[in-house]
Amino acid sequence: MPSAREMRLRIRSVKNLSQVTRALETVSASKVRKAMQAALATRPYAEKAWKVLLHLARQPIQMQSLHPLLVERNKVNNILVIMVTGDRGLAGSYNVNMLRHTLEEFGHIETPVRYIAVGRKGRDMLARRRKNLLAEFSNLPSPPSVLDVSAIGRLAVNQYLSGEVDQVFIAYTEFVNMIKQDTIIRKILPLEVDTSGHGHGTNSTHANHAVFSYEPDSSGLLDQIVPRFTAIQIYQAILSSQASEHAARMVAMRNATDNALDLVEDLQLDYNKARQQSITNDMLDIASGAEALSAAKA
Repeated sequence: MPSAREMRLRIRSVKNLSQVTRALETVSASKVRKAMQAALATRPYAEKAWKVLLHLARQPIQMQSLHPLLVERNKVNNILVIMVTGDRGLAGSYNVNMLRHTLEEFGHIETPVRYIAVGRKGRDMLARRRKNLLAEFSNLPSPPSVLDVSAIGRLAVNQYLSGEVDQVFIAYTEFVNMIKQDTIIRKILPLEVDTSGHGHGTNSTHANHAVFSYEPDSSGLLDQIVPRFTAIQIYQAILSSQASEHAARMVAMRNATDNALDLVEDLQLDYNKARQQSITNDMLDIASGAEALSAAKA
């Protein structure tokens, strides 16, 4: 059995660890709110861009004149997957679930798959499995700005326009609440526009089908709106993933704090038992010595 001094040191170290996990829980709770506020702030812009895109798609123009990012290709030769994970651990199974879900979807298909890793954890896990890693983006602010993630959107768009890839997917974690986060894989290129008024999960619009003249023309607007809408999809996915990561870390740190406090109670009980046993042994030694001394005098 460890000595009383060793047990005191262990109790102190576990208490210090519980203070660290409690602090991390508080920090994660604050970061969740910031990420959700940033995601809500971008929603009106995304909805307006989507409505304009729907209206342009309803205009009597030929499919050949549509933006290349809207045209489905006949054959898919290469696929690009943007996988969003965290830069750090201590978030439970958040990063592992994202990797497992992505590899279940793309790990066994015959079409070659390239990956863009957002987050160090995803980069390391993909590299260990020898996947075709095109690029990696890490150390993003929390929450990031649109400029911080614009390079990811430009890279995906350029890969698609150059013909290097024929489909682009994004794998991220959708924030539902503090307890539940769902792993989502969504195709973002080519952008699918449903002219019936449904699509992309945004609110459907029931605007009339009148023909309007645009200034600049429809092609010029599509050249501006479609790449920006693709970038805003990636931006919102990263914000949702960051909120999910912080929520998962908050829950993991809360569980770690509770476990540490339970361990302190168990260690304190063992320490009290050891201390009581030590006092009993000392009293027995004193009693035995006194009895031996009385017998020697007699």
